[in-house]
Amino acid sequence: MLLPLLLRPSLSPRLTGCVSALPGSSQRTLLSQGEHLLRRRPASRLPTRNHSRKSRGQEEEWRTRNKTVLTYIAAAGVGMIGLSYASVPLYRLYCQTTGLGGAAVAGHDTDQVETMKPVKERIIKVTFNADTHASIQWNFRPQQTEIYVVPGETALAFYRAKNPTDKPIIGISTYNVVPFDAGQYFNKIQCFCFEEQRLNPHEEVDMPVFFYIDPEFDDDPRMARVDTITLSYTFFEAKEGQQLPLPGYSYN
Repeated sequence: MLLPLLLRPSLSPRLTGCVSALPGSSQRTLLSQGEHLLRRRPASRLPTRNHSRKSRGQEEEWRTRNKTVLTYIAAAGVGMIGLSYASVPLYRLYCQTTGLGGAAVAGHDTDQVETMKPVKERIIKVTFNADTHASIQWNFRPQQTEIYVVPGETALAFYRAKNPTDKPIIGISTYNVVPFDAGQYFNKIQCFCFEEQRLNPHEEVDMPVFFYIDPEFDDDPRMARVDTITLSYTFFEAKEGQQLPLPGYSYN
């Protein structure tokens, strides 16, 4: 009971007399135990130091792990951005090939054009639409609002573009076909889409679209009630790094 009191500096003077009053053997025993306890006190702090070192080690380990995770996340983000840029032209090419998203099928089979037979009893009205994006200062319109064709018959239409400004402007267009499902049957033999068109100041040009509707259009049950197809073009100013919208989707 006296040992804790002896270890308190404020009480030591008061207890000195009490200790000196004890028998010699008891006095020596008490002082020996006190010295032994004092020697052990600094050692009690070692676990705290070890715990502190362990905590710092764990903290450094977590920092290393977090840096590794962040590195992987950043690399994945960069990869996804690159993939998104590459996917636009690839998807556009796929749309042109399959007619997905209302994109007319690019190119044509020469033998099919020469040998296909018109479906005379199926008359289809093709209407034409022209738009310009806010990025380009052109006047752009179709030369005709509509024409009537039959599947298996070629047709020719014209658009007209004018640059009313005092500087040359390079434009590029995208297109779609409505209804979307009809895009796979709308074949263009010649057009101006996805090709840069340079117009000098105040220059005006006619742009032809030579196309036909595949005769298989008449055999598709989904096209049974389709009697009107709309071909729409939108011109944008051609700029480095600009990504055109995918065919069949709205333009913002």
